[in-house]
Amino acid sequence: MTEGSTSRVSSLVALGGGHGLSATLRAARLVADDVTAVVTVADDGGSSGRLRRELGILPPGDLRMALCALAGEDDEHDRLTRLFQHRYGGTGALAGHAVGNLVFAGLWELLGDPIEALDAVRSILGVDGRVLPMSPVALDIAAEVVGLEADPRVVRTIIGQVAVATTPGSVRRVRLIPPDPPAAAGVVEAIDSADLVVLGPGSWFTSVIPNVLIREIAEALARTSATKVLVLNLAPQPGETAGFSAEQHLHVLRQHAPDIDFDSVLVDPRMPLSATEREHLERAAAGLGARVVTAEIARTRADGTMMAVHDPVLLASVLAASTSAPAGE
Repeated sequence: MTEGSTSRVSSLVALGGGHGLSATLRAARLVADDVTAVVTVADDGGSSGRLRRELGILPPGDLRMALCALAGEDDEHDRLTRLFQHRYGGTGALAGHAVGNLVFAGLWELLGDPIEALDAVRSILGVDGRVLPMSPVALDIAAEVVGLEADPRVVRTIIGQVAVATTPGSVRRVRLIPPDPPAAAGVVEAIDSADLVVLGPGSWFTSVIPNVLIREIAEALARTSATKVLVLNLAPQPGETAGFSAEQHLHVLRQHAPDIDFDSVLVDPRMPLSATEREHLERAAAGLGARVVTAEIARTRADGTMMAVHDPVLLASVLAASTSAPAGE
């Protein structure tokens, strides 16, 4: 399938962060006339964490990746996109910083507003769509974790996205610091007017679930008339969801977002699910008001095996079908 060979939707909102959101956005641009990315802002590691601590800005890394996923594809914008994604080498103060992160930081200082800075980068990169932070304030993730003490019942609180993502214990629940943060301007309006809303894939506790912990966003997701699609990860994330079944991903999402229902949950048929696991997944999906849609949405190796990476063209086809005729089981 190529661009233009699938039906299109008017407006699509994708929520998440990191590589998972980038994959969704590359699919979204193939099927939607208007795309809005809502990006988590809790990263505290690497270049993003350094700029956040030193300049008091939103962590720019996931925002940069979303902008680059929607950037213009002509030669000039492709070159600029590669520049924005480039990281400085060496051992000095710039080592490890992505060029795009520094540009965003400079534009924020120049313009005095993160949304204006994002819109300026949008213009530079020829972005077809809009990228918004889920909140105008930088957030931290606090997780309740078990399995870090000899007594498995002992619950410890781990704070910080990097710490949560790499904890050797089992995450039970997460919350945001500060509590009850506001949604960024434009986010609720985009969800209210969307035809299709996509949540996932991505790091479940640090990229996916944080979006539904913002009250205004959760309320908008609960009331929107848009078709809501949940894209499951193709494999558990080491550390964060190691050992989680597909069913458990849905249960923890419902625990954090009791009022948000979905229309479909997308899984690739090559995911290693037994008949019993499939039955449990379908039951958990029904608890979200959704049905399980099985379709090949992952990239394929030369030997025909599935890669744990979503294919934008295949994912686009399934997303387009989700708003019209029911996708095949």
